[in-house]
Amino acid sequence: MAPIQQVLQDFQALPFAIPVALGALSLLFLFSIKGLIFTKKSAFSQLPSVPVVPGLPVVGNLLQLKDKKPYKTFTKWAEKYGPIYSIRTGASTVVVLNTTDVAKEAMVTRYLSMSTKKLSKALKILTCNKCMVAISDYNDFHKMIKRYILTNVLGANAQKRHRSHRDTMRENVASRLHAHVKNAPQEAINFRKIFEYELFGISLKQAIGKNIEDSIYVEELGTTLSRDEIFKVLVLDIMEAAIDVDWRDFFPYLRWVPNKSLEMKIQRLYTRRSAVMNALIDDRKKGIASGEELNCYTDYLLSEAKTLTSEQIAMLLWETIIETADTTLVTTEWAMYEIAKDSNRQGRLYQEIQNVCGSNKITEEHLSQLPYLSAIFHETLRKHSPAPIVPLRYAHEDTQLGGYYVPAGSEIAINIYGCNMDKNQWESPGEWKPERFFEPKYDPMDLYKTMAFGAGKRVCAGSLQAMLIASTTIGRLVQEFEWKLRDGEEENVDTVGLTTHKLHPMHAILKPRN
Repeated sequence: MAPIQQVLQDFQALPFAIPVALGALSLLFLFSIKGLIFTKKSAFSQLPSVPVVPGLPVVGNLLQLKDKKPYKTFTKWAEKYGPIYSIRTGASTVVVLNTTDVAKEAMVTRYLSMSTKKLSKALKILTCNKCMVAISDYNDFHKMIKRYILTNVLGANAQKRHRSHRDTMRENVASRLHAHVKNAPQEAINFRKIFEYELFGISLKQAIGKNIEDSIYVEELGTTLSRDEIFKVLVLDIMEAAIDVDWRDFFPYLRWVPNKSLEMKIQRLYTRRSAVMNALIDDRKKGIASGEELNCYTDYLLSEAKTLTSEQIAMLLWETIIETADTTLVTTEWAMYEIAKDSNRQGRLYQEIQNVCGSNKITEEHLSQLPYLSAIFHETLRKHSPAPIVPLRYAHEDTQLGGYYVPAGSEIAINIYGCNMDKNQWESPGEWKPERFFEPKYDPMDLYKTMAFGAGKRVCAGSLQAMLIASTTIGRLVQEFEWKLRDGEEENVDTVGLTTHKLHPMHAILKPRN
């Protein structure tokens, strides 16, 4: 065993550790195992226990997760300990699921035993205690707000109403790319900068009925914010804060120990986001009062959601903004990276589009006739899943998963990345190979070929919109341009923290087609 001094030094190197915590941990160790001693017997307890990844006393496996890419560490452990195993993160036991079968069992068959979400303190604040469709527990509130978002924003009929926003976005992206090539044909273009701008525009149109071209005055902050500053407040800052680690989440007995810097940061970001959302909603209220009619989510919620508080309405509006502006970006950027890297597959996609569309621009109506484009979309979701780990769930009663006993009180981590990299299910999973989806076992019309959209009652509400935006955009970009990565770009594959968000924007050199 390593000397205790070395263990302490390693633990202090983690971003969520402070010396005062360590002094208290040893005194509280007995409390962390108290629940194990008095575990209630149940029918499930006759099953074998979940395999355990060895760790250290008190801190468990935290030191082994220092690389901030837990989904990759979980996947490596699955090769040694099997598709389901448990780890200790301080005072908590986390059961990690790494294969599609057992993940679907948790999401579908055993869902009612583990439907409660387990959030960090920061996420509880940033989500206003789960006031979001994607984060809320499965209850009447969740069913109500999911019905709202499907009716006005994400459902099939809502997507038809918002079609013009997506068409405008694609035209704007193509026009800006053509302008760049005309002015600087040999200069690599920052694809993310252009696409991110237009995605944010779609999210604003759906949420508040119009884009923000310039700036807005935020009364609560007493200042005017530019469009870029608004994007930073509503999207970038929150995404960064969501992956910040507070060591106290692993040791709830030590919540009395202050972590002022993180607390102040989270509160500041929450306040700024609330101020901006209130300014956007107030501006829309003025438009409604003047008789302005816009097909947007704000109008719908103000009219229909009579039981929601103003804070809840602001959160639901913000959710449509951040999820449209960020997750679809991840998939589209990675797809264009893979396409630009592989001229043969890019050529195959272009030829398919030419055969179907001819001289006409690709539209959403063409998607059902473009199987290779669909395969590219799904393969990118598989290899670069925008959400590599589903937010933790909490088993509120004894249950079973994969033939193992899972006691009440366990936390459940579904490693989507691990499911999509399972060597028993996917041949050469580290390779980007769209052709794999032409195998007979895949239904061409099935939107849920991978675990990227989840399964069961909590399947992603935005899957249809993500497919329509990403697939048609990818097709349009390949139809109009030849894509080639700039020198050195192929090795640029690092990601941001706990996410699969590309760390550095993709830069490519474009050549217009005939």
